[in-house]
Amino acid sequence: MRVEVTMPNLGYDMETGKISLWLKQVGDSVERGEPLAEIETDKTTVEMEAMTSGTLVEILAKAGSEVAVGAPIAVIEREP
Repeated sequence: MRVEVTMPNLGYDMETGKISLWLKQVGDSVERGEPLAEIETDKTTVEMEAMTSGTLVEILAKAGSEVAVGAPIAVIEREP
């Protein structure tokens, strides 16, 4: 089952976030709670954790991209 990873809302007035670095690459296995990417806002940079375990099968937003909160940025294939 494919699960979309979306840009998290990291602050009350946050509308967009910038992906500063992907910590995992396509094909990497991911565990729930494991850091997946670094997200930069106008106030801070935080590690975004994976919300599910599986394999990262697609990155939809490249590092350096500015993405709206809630927009899909990657896809994880969960193991059945």
